[in-house]
Amino acid sequence: MTKELRRLSIVMLFMFISLFAATSWIQVVEADTLAQDPNNRRTLLDSYEIQRGSIIVDDVAIASSNPADDRYQFQRVYTDAAMWEPVTGYFNPALQSATGIERAMNADLSGTGSSAFFSEIERILSGQPQTGFSVELSLDTAAQTAAYQALQGLNGAVVAIEPKTGRILAMASTPGFDTNLLATHDADAANATYDQLVAEANKPLSNRAIAGDLNPPGSTFKLIVAAAAYESGDWTPDSTLPNPARFQLPGSNNTVANAWGGTCGDGDTVTISEAIRLSCNIPMAELAVQLGDDKIREMAEKFGFNKSFSTPLESTPSSYPQGLDDAQTALSGFGQGQVTATPLQIAMLSAGIANDGVVMNPRLVDTVIGNDLSVVRAFDDTEFGRALDATVADQVTASMVASVSNGAAQGARIDGVDVAGKTGTTENGNKPYTLWFTGFAPANDPEVAVAVLVEDGGGQGQSGSGDTIAAPIAKKVIEAVLGR
Repeated sequence: MTKELRRLSIVMLFMFISLFAATSWIQVVEADTLAQDPNNRRTLLDSYEIQRGSIIVDDVAIASSNPADDRYQFQRVYTDAAMWEPVTGYFNPALQSATGIERAMNADLSGTGSSAFFSEIERILSGQPQTGFSVELSLDTAAQTAAYQALQGLNGAVVAIEPKTGRILAMASTPGFDTNLLATHDADAANATYDQLVAEANKPLSNRAIAGDLNPPGSTFKLIVAAAAYESGDWTPDSTLPNPARFQLPGSNNTVANAWGGTCGDGDTVTISEAIRLSCNIPMAELAVQLGDDKIREMAEKFGFNKSFSTPLESTPSSYPQGLDDAQTALSGFGQGQVTATPLQIAMLSAGIANDGVVMNPRLVDTVIGNDLSVVRAFDDTEFGRALDATVADQVTASMVASVSNGAAQGARIDGVDVAGKTGTTENGNKPYTLWFTGFAPANDPEVAVAVLVEDGGGQGQSGSGDTIAAPIAKKVIEAVLGR
């Protein structure tokens, strides 16, 4: 009997220790992660009657809380709401709803995360009301303003990244909406506004910078195909490819052509670097077939394709599917077919090339700031991984510089600055083109990498191009960052 009691005691002791360890792990180690989880409804509900911290850009609050004469005590107010909306999102306690940074950083903004533990003890002892922490973003006001203004009247998006750090300097998406209308505590009015936005054909609720209906990246994807070729060691920028005016897709009766219908230059062959400079489709389709879809996918994934990123806003993964046949692989050579991408991903592509082949994880938040203005938490720069050897990155950069200086991307030229860039003009059957540009500057010491997406042909149907519509937008954003 004594032996059985001893065994039972040991079992109960083990169970107690296990329970204690699990509870400690959840309450201590996992506490901040669980508190920050946007799906944690308890944290969200707890935050509704707290004066939230501000969302700050360049030392200016773009979202703040004002006293309100209702049960929720504080009304969230947004400055230049439509411009910042793709990032801030909105917060509405009446609807028990939050989006964007308001949702992703809710635990900090509401002061309910583990980082607020000691501040909460101090608050209780002093009898002060609970307040949240402020969140300082990485965004650059000049870059965001330039992007937003340049996109007016268009369905599109811009993402600008600091190549060496991954800090996002601009994230604009149009058309946008006034987040104050969805933050109102008048639930009926907020719901009516939301229903109206849902019904609009141009989808203002979609953040085209990181999500929504993704588009093929067009000729911007040629950078990945060229990089995969150079990294393989079997090709160099001077390697030549056949130069016909039309190319029959393997295993298909369909043919493809260059955008202008002719050959890529005058010769029977053309170099890869020249195909990039002039943005020729046929040589890149031929190169893609020779490389094979596995090598192209491997390179695309080194830049972030087929992966979601948390900035902390969650991005839809850009896609390079598995198992493409030769015809689809050929189409992927110039960014058509089943390949899709977000502007965030295409900005990461340029940023990785600009950063000597090293891709940084993109991020929107710099610091969390306490009520005494001390830094409660700082966010570090982190590497996603090395996509390219530095020599290969230089080779791709040279073709991009040539494309802007005297090639297919001259719409991004800036006097006195070497800009590296690549356009994209995606065909959508009989529908208007989708227009792209991506690049970075200065080419020899990059401070900013940009991606621009313009849907619906920029209002010009099939007459517009990445060079005439998307590239000038990127130029304005680059100039804003460089202070020109």
